[in-house]
Amino acid sequence: MSMRPCWVEISTQALEDNYRFLNTLAGGDAEVLAMVKADAYGHSIALCAPAAVRAGARWLGVTSVDEAVEARALCPDARVLVMTGCFPGEGAAALQHELTAVVWELWQLDELEGAARSAGLGPGSLPVHLEIDTGMSRQGVAPDQLAPVLARFSAETPLRLEGVLTHLYAADESDGRANEAQLARMDEALAQIAAAGLKPEWLSVGASGTLLSGGLARVAELAAKQGMKTMVRPGLALYGVAPQFVPDEPAAVTQARERLKPVLSWKTRVASVRSVPAGAAVGYNGTFVATEPMRLALLPVGYADGLDRRLGNRFSLLVRGQRAPLVGRVSMDLAVIDVTEIDGVEAGDEVMILGAQGAETITAADHAEATGTIPWEVFTRIGARVRRVLV
Repeated sequence: MSMRPCWVEISTQALEDNYRFLNTLAGGDAEVLAMVKADAYGHSIALCAPAAVRAGARWLGVTSVDEAVEARALCPDARVLVMTGCFPGEGAAALQHELTAVVWELWQLDELEGAARSAGLGPGSLPVHLEIDTGMSRQGVAPDQLAPVLARFSAETPLRLEGVLTHLYAADESDGRANEAQLARMDEALAQIAAAGLKPEWLSVGASGTLLSGGLARVAELAAKQGMKTMVRPGLALYGVAPQFVPDEPAAVTQARERLKPVLSWKTRVASVRSVPAGAAVGYNGTFVATEPMRLALLPVGYADGLDRRLGNRFSLLVRGQRAPLVGRVSMDLAVIDVTEIDGVEAGDEVMILGAQGAETITAADHAEATGTIPWEVFTRIGARVRRVLV
């Protein structure tokens, strides 16, 4: 059966190349966890998780236990880290599918320990990664509240503290002050962990911005101080996009940006073309009115697919290698572009929503700038009804 012509093309070869490049940036001494949460940032975990493993990834990062179960089925030999941990009742599933949960609350330890004891696991047989809140105030245990959590890792518990992590909330700020303050708090937390007689294997700090900018060296210093190994968790860069740094972009990031390969292209086709006279209103509420005779192309894509409604009258798509302005409001399932100045546009012509066509390119950053958001959201809001196609 033919399908509605609105689809995303995924280059798993580009993803594999990106992973290998990021692994090179990490220097071979750090473990590069491939972040495939949120359906691989909207790119399809079914396509991207196996590609990351083919490229050498031994760890995958996901949001939740249900995502982790899918990742486990796709990649039976990978370690799968559940970034937001287990919710009540999920401990047994975490054990069954050999998942590694991030923890920071005592009730999470209760959930996992209870499941482990019910399964008859012996002391130190269930690895967990402890998140430290070093300043983001989101998830994680504060350094001054560590004592009761660390006390749970006794010689008798099935739990084993395998890793310690935190998230840098301003890794894209080039002055690095926030990063250094957070790393100083992590240093304090690691000292407490060592004083409690615990020896975790992994220190996991930083994502794409940390790796691309060279900030991993400072993390490696903290890890070496405690005899730990370094782990980094790139997401956006894995999919071929470098974060935007402010106020100035480090030269290392600019160089890396040129090496990364976009993994996703988003396309549709012209459904029909019509001519309208001057004075014709286009779309809901007539927010665009033709000032002269125009040719308009109808596209079978709308905000239900993830094409932001705010792009109407302020953004262009590509057809026949040229930019065609979106006119009128983007509706739920349809949008209209002005092709008056583009010769020969007809039904069936391919239209690029995000990606390259001819000498022109539309990036996730372009979408983000036009709608006041970030590339992460641009990717993840592409709707599930938009087919992901391997190319």
